[in-house]
Amino acid sequence: LSSLKKFDEIKKANQAAAKKLVGDQLSSSSEDDDEDAEVKQGKILDKTFTIYTSQTDGDASDLERTRQYMNEAFQSGAMTCLICIASVKRNQAVWSCCGCFCIFHLVCIQKWAKDSLFLVSSPLTDDDFGKKDYPWPCPKCRFEYKRSETPSRYYCYCGKVENPAVDPWLVPHSCGQICEREFKPSCGHKCLLLCHPGPCPPCPKMVTTSCHCKKAKPVPRRCSAKEWSCRLPCGRTLLCGQHACENPCHAGDCQPCPRVSKQRCVCGRQTAERLCASPQWQCDQVCGKCLPCGNHTCEQVCHAGPCGDCPRSGKRSCPCGKTKFTLPCTEDVPTCGDSCDKVLECGIHKCSQRCHRGPCEICRQEVEKQCRCGKHTKRMPCHKPYLCETKCTKIRDCQKHQCRRKCCSGNCPPCDQVCGRTLGCRNHKCPSGCHRGSCNPCPETVDVKCNCGKTVIKVPCGRERTIKPPKCKQLCSRPPTCHHPTQEKHYCHFGRCPPCRQPCQKTLTCGHLCPVSCHDQALVKQTGSHQSAGPWEQPSEPAFIQTALPCPPCEVPIPVECLGQHEVSPLPCHSANPYSCKRFCGRLLDCQNHTCMKECHHVTKLNSNADGKKAGPECSQCEEECTKPRPAGCPHRCVLPCHPGDCPSCLQMLKIKCHCKLSVLYVECLKLTCADLKEKELLISCRNQCPKELPCGHRCKEICHSGGCPLNCSQKVKLRCLCKRLKKEVQCSKIQEGQVSLECDALCKEMKRKAHEIKEAEAKAALEEEKRRQQAELEAFENRLKGRRKNKRRRDEVEVEQSSWQKYKNLIMLPVFGVAVVMV
Repeated sequence: LSSLKKFDEIKKANQAAAKKLVGDQLSSSSEDDDEDAEVKQGKILDKTFTIYTSQTDGDASDLERTRQYMNEAFQSGAMTCLICIASVKRNQAVWSCCGCFCIFHLVCIQKWAKDSLFLVSSPLTDDDFGKKDYPWPCPKCRFEYKRSETPSRYYCYCGKVENPAVDPWLVPHSCGQICEREFKPSCGHKCLLLCHPGPCPPCPKMVTTSCHCKKAKPVPRRCSAKEWSCRLPCGRTLLCGQHACENPCHAGDCQPCPRVSKQRCVCGRQTAERLCASPQWQCDQVCGKCLPCGNHTCEQVCHAGPCGDCPRSGKRSCPCGKTKFTLPCTEDVPTCGDSCDKVLECGIHKCSQRCHRGPCEICRQEVEKQCRCGKHTKRMPCHKPYLCETKCTKIRDCQKHQCRRKCCSGNCPPCDQVCGRTLGCRNHKCPSGCHRGSCNPCPETVDVKCNCGKTVIKVPCGRERTIKPPKCKQLCSRPPTCHHPTQEKHYCHFGRCPPCRQPCQKTLTCGHLCPVSCHDQALVKQTGSHQSAGPWEQPSEPAFIQTALPCPPCEVPIPVECLGQHEVSPLPCHSANPYSCKRFCGRLLDCQNHTCMKECHHVTKLNSNADGKKAGPECSQCEEECTKPRPAGCPHRCVLPCHPGDCPSCLQMLKIKCHCKLSVLYVECLKLTCADLKEKELLISCRNQCPKELPCGHRCKEICHSGGCPLNCSQKVKLRCLCKRLKKEVQCSKIQEGQVSLECDALCKEMKRKAHEIKEAEAKAALEEEKRRQQAELEAFENRLKGRRKNKRRRDEVEVEQSSWQKYKNLIMLPVFGVAVVMV
C-alpha cells in the first residue's frame, strides 16, 4: 500500500509538472524574438484591423493607441499583473479594467476586491458595518466598482465568450469575433475591430453633419470628428442682450460678453463702467430708506425691490420667550422677571437666572463625572470635561500598533503612522498609513530601454529586473573592434557585438589576401596552471579570453608539377613545393622493353633523356628475363636476358602428335615455325590411314590429315524398297545425298492392297459380334424390368393422359441402359 501511495504521488507530481510546462509554452510573455514571430504578430494585427481599415480606406492613424495595447500583449513581460507582479500568460484567466484597460489575473482581482471591501467596511472604523454597499477601486486608476461588479468569471475583452480558447493566431485572451462595443462617447455605432485589448479607436463611420452654428451646409465627415466649425462669426445674442457673439463658429455656450458699458447698481444710486457679462452689481452703501413705521430706516446694503416692514413691529417676546408684548416699535421689550430655564451648553441643566438679555452663563454645578474611557469617576463642575491619565492599550485597525491615547473611549482613531513596508517592487516603501493586509501595488512605472535608448517600454516598478529589454530596430552604432573600418550591420543590443563575419583581407607573406572570416576577437579557452588544493575544491569552469588569432596558412591553389613530371596539381600556397604523385616512374629503361617501377622521383636531365621519357641515373636497372613474344608455334623462351632488338632463332626439337593423335613425332622448332601450311601438314602427318569414322559409319580411306574427313564415302551398300522385297547395290555417298532411290513395283502394291483388305474384314467382324452381344444383354435387362411393373399397373390402373416424358422415355432410356450395361 505504501508503494502504491508513493507511485500515485509521483504520478500526480509529474502530471502537474507537465501541465505547468505546457502553460509556460503558451505564455503571452514568452514569444520568440525571431523574425518568424514578428511576421506572425504582424499578420495577427493586420487581421484584427482589416474591417476598420477597409472603412477608412487604409488610414490607420487613429489605431496607434490600440496598436500599443496589442503590442504589449505580444511584448515579452509587458502584460504584468500589478497585484502579484507576475507575467500574464495566454492560458490564465484575466480581468480588464474598463477605466485604464489594465490586465489583472482573475484570482488576484477577486482577492483585491474582497480585501478592499473588508478594509473599508471594517467595524473598527465604521459604525455602519453591513449597512452600506461600499465600492472597491481598481489597483491602478482607482476607478470605483460596486460590490456586485466583482468579477467571478473569465471573459474575453469584448465580453461575448466565456473562457475563450487559446489560439496562437489570435491576440491573447481574445475570442476572434468582432468587438461590437459601443464607442465612448456614445454615437450609436459599434466597434469594428476584432476582440482586442485597450480602448476602442475613434468611430470610422461617415455621417452627414452641420457645423456648430448651423449656418454652413451639412458635409460628410467621420463620426468621431462630426463636430466641426465653419469659422464664420457665431452671431448669437449674448446674455447681456445688447451684443452678438463675434467668436468663430464654436461648440457649447458663447463666452461672456467682453465689452464694457456704464451700468447702475441694484439700488440705482451709483453708476460705473463694468463688463456686459455681469450687469447686476451692488454698491457698498446702506439702503437708508425710511420704513413704513416712520421711525426707523432700512439697514440692508444696496438691494433691489421694497425694503419691507419694520422688524420691531408686531408682537415681540421677552428674552426667555415666556411672555409676549405688543409695544410700539420705538420701545424695547422688557424682561418678564421669571427664571430663564433655557438648557445650558451641557445639555443637562437649565439656566437658574432671571429672564435676561444675552447668552446664559456656563454650567457651574458640581456633578459626579465619569472619564471617557469609563475607568475613573470624579466630582467636578459640569462644564469641565474629565479625562484620566490612563493610556489605551487596544490595537488599532492596523493590527500592529497600540492606541496609546489618554482616556480613550474605545473607538480608537485610525493609525496615524506611515506603513513603511517595502513594496513588491523592492524599490519603494509603502507611503500609505499603517494598514492591515497587503500593501497596494507600487504605482510607479519604470522605463526599460534598449542599449541605445531609442526604444522604450513602460513596465511596473520592480519588473525591470526580470523583463527582457525591448527589441530595437536601430542599427548598432558602436565602432568596430577589429581592423575593419566598418562593422557588419546588426541591430542594437546589449553586451558584446557579434563576431565580425567579414573576410580578413590581410596581406599574407606570400602576397595573397587572407580569405577567412575576421579572427581579431576569437574566444580562446584559457589553459592555466592552476592546481586544485585537494579533492574538496570544486573544479572551476574553463575561462575564455578574447584574443586575435594569427592568419591561417594561405590556401590559394598554386599549380605545381610533380617530381616525375607526370601531372600538374593545384596545391595550397603554403605547401606549394615539388611533390611525389605516388605513381610509378614509367620512364623507358635501357632494355627498351620495361619502364622504371620506382615511385615518382626526381630524375637528372641528360642529353639522352631530353624528351622526358627515358630513364635517368636515378631510375632502376632491368633484371628480368626476355619476355618478347616468340614466333607463332614456338613454346620456348628466349635464352638471353631482357635485351633490345629481336630474339635469336629457336633450335630446340618439338614433341608433337600427328593429326590423328595416335603417333608422337619429333620436329625441329625452327622448321615448324618457318614452314607454310602445306609443309606443316606434311610435317605433322604420320602417313597412316585415318582412323576416324564417317557419318555413314564407314572408316575414312584418307591418309592422316588435319581437319574433318571428306563426306564422299565410296563404300558399296545394299538399297531396298519400302516393302523390303526389291534390293540393289549402290555407292554410300550417293545414298547420303539422296541421288538414288528404289521404289516398289506393281506386284508390291497388289500384295499391300490384299493385306489391307484382310485386316479391314477382321475388324468389321469383330465389331458386329460386339453389337450382337450388347443387344442380347439389353433385351435380357428389359425383360426383367417389365415383369416387375405389370403387377403394380393392374392395381392402380387409371386412365391418365400420357405426358411427353411417358411417351418418349423408352426411346431415351434404352440407349442409356445399353451404355450402362456395356460399361458394367
